[in-house]
Amino acid sequence: MTALSLNNLDISYGETQITHGISLDIAEGESFALVGESGSGKSTVLKAIAGLAPQWTGSITAFGQPRTHGIDQHFARHCQMVFQDPYGSLHPRKTIDAILSEPLAIHGIGNQNGRVEDMLVAVGLDRKFRFRYPHQLSGGQRQRVAIARALMLEPKLLLLDEPTSALDVSVQAEILNLLKRLRREQNLTFLMVTHNLPVVSFLCDRLAVMRHGRIVEIADVADLKRGALQETYSRELMDISVAHAG
Repeated sequence: MTALSLNNLDISYGETQITHGISLDIAEGESFALVGESGSGKSTVLKAIAGLAPQWTGSITAFGQPRTHGIDQHFARHCQMVFQDPYGSLHPRKTIDAILSEPLAIHGIGNQNGRVEDMLVAVGLDRKFRFRYPHQLSGGQRQRVAIARALMLEPKLLLLDEPTSALDVSVQAEILNLLKRLRREQNLTFLMVTHNLPVVSFLCDRLAVMRHGRIVEIADVADLKRGALQETYSRELMDISVAHAG
């Protein structure tokens, strides 16, 4: 089954068009990456899917359900987003318990106590964190909470916007391993935005390279690992990533 389908997606902010004719089909259970330099439009695609950039034309469909413009509670049950910055994405004056319970309350889902405790365990956090505040947690712990919040409604599709880039290098691997395990255990589909090609190699099956709001190439991660991307711009991105890794 197709988990996510984008067809001829043009996204604008006011008079400025950001993306041009974005078309993608992502299979259920697949992990797919959008890569490209800053300003290529990749994060804007995630925001449109999540309902945070409502000025778009074309179509967005998740598990056969078309997305409307703006806030769509039914769509939210299938699709949730994890933001880049775990410091900015969690309400500073709410406990972890309140942050995780909020989606359940909005959607009228019961057994909040049990679900919160189970999800803390699922993302590798001790139950003692439940009544702490975000400032009492490390960056990696906050991102685990952000992942837990995204999973509270049991969605099948996660949108990941540079989920490790704001974290210390030592913590990045822990979060990537957590995401890989959760994907396997919960049969999740990922659409991830990143500029970090080693992360793509570790976590993803396919990738689309974006430049100036357009997709210039779609490839298997096996091609990335072999250095066999076709487009000149894609190969330049690979070279930059290798240089940074070195």
